[in-house]
Amino acid sequence: MKTLKVELGERSYPIYIGTHLTHDASLLAPHVHGKQVCVVTNATIAPLYLEHYTSLLQQQGFEVSSVELPDGESYKNLETLDLIFTRLLQARFNRSGTVLALGGGVVGDMAGFAAACYQRGVNFIQVPTTLLSMVDSSVGGKTGVNHTLGKNMIGAFYQPQAVLADVAQLATLPKRELAAGVAEVIKYGLICDQMFFQWLEENIDRVMSGDPEALEYCVERSCQDKAQVVAQDEREGGIRAILNLGHTFGHAIETAQGYGNWLHGEAVATGMLMAVDLSVRMGLVENSVLERATVLVSRAGLPVMGPGNMSNEQYMELMAVDKKVQDGRLRLILLQQLGEAFVTSDIDIEALNHTLDAFRPS
Repeated sequence: MKTLKVELGERSYPIYIGTHLTHDASLLAPHVHGKQVCVVTNATIAPLYLEHYTSLLQQQGFEVSSVELPDGESYKNLETLDLIFTRLLQARFNRSGTVLALGGGVVGDMAGFAAACYQRGVNFIQVPTTLLSMVDSSVGGKTGVNHTLGKNMIGAFYQPQAVLADVAQLATLPKRELAAGVAEVIKYGLICDQMFFQWLEENIDRVMSGDPEALEYCVERSCQDKAQVVAQDEREGGIRAILNLGHTFGHAIETAQGYGNWLHGEAVATGMLMAVDLSVRMGLVENSVLERATVLVSRAGLPVMGPGNMSNEQYMELMAVDKKVQDGRLRLILLQQLGEAFVTSDIDIEALNHTLDAFRPS
């Protein structure tokens, strides 16, 4: 088992990474505050793992309740969030209790947001079950829900007590979901870790075949990279924004196509290539960086083109409501070189339009 730490002073917490960690109650128990635990999961994960975690916690003397949410990005909204609050109230959950998020990014985001809001804040633990949530959404304290007008526009920064990433749970992950997680893994190589990008080029077939050793390394390296960035900028006032490479494009795709029709990682994969393409058009990086990124994304089974039914105007309209817009000015994350990203409002609009055109299938 590897243990990393997100360094945030009094809000610091460990990330446990390994295989078959969920059989060890001693990892979870120290991070559970109070006697009450509410496990938040979804209809896909519950049959696989809910009974196991309920039994594990009950054996440690905790009072365990649970709430099962419908599965999918389309349910990441205020209406579904209310199911968590209702269950907490039904269980007479008090401020000393702990919410445990058991599932992928949607479950983690919603459980964390509910924990941030319920009685103005209760403790919570992240137990991610997808690659995407292990390498990205479970780390860093971003929580929230979607709105029909924009993705993740309602939420809070709220850090967990701990993150428990058991790579063995990825064995039940559908191939498409695994690929969606790999998109976020590739992101770290592009924005801050050139050596990791090279490792991925050499090992992507092992990753996509579900090799446990390769997946564990992906989770560890990604979490290391993200933890270092988050420690410098917890609330995304500066450098943390580089973690959103491709997300402004990707969120526009997700919103336009309907949440869940394009998986988050699929939209981000295409969005990252759009960001690299724009970096090339603005003379920031060599075209070889785009070529390498495109090959790697393609080998991971991810889309390298955007949807065919989105106009440039629609992209621009949806990108204008992105969280990274500041004082009415669009901000994008671009590359200065492979492994080095930056945030800028100095966008060449003509180049941006050419990029959007290039990623629309003919």
